[in-house]
Amino acid sequence: MTDTDVQAPKIEFPCPNYPIKVIGEAGDGFTDMVIEVIQRHAPDLDAGTLVTRDSRNGRFLSVQVLITATGVEQLQSIHVDLRATGRVQMVL
Repeated sequence: MTDTDVQAPKIEFPCPNYPIKVIGEAGDGFTDMVIEVIQRHAPDLDAGTLVTRDSRNGRFLSVQVLITATGVEQLQSIHVDLRATGRVQMVL
């Protein structure tokens, strides 16, 4: 490995308190939709960890939650299902 090679950190599963941030256009039910989709894959989601933030002009909303990530497949499924709603611009 050279000095310019950068490897992503390895995540050990299960990974408690794994943050998922979802950004989409602000609108009725966006937060509820995000929670519903994530709960399908992470039923132990604690809504008490929910943090929302409006963009400066109020057009977008970010929703962040913490889950216990059980594996790469779970995280990929959450990402795919959130994007499939058509309301999500980005999942981090």
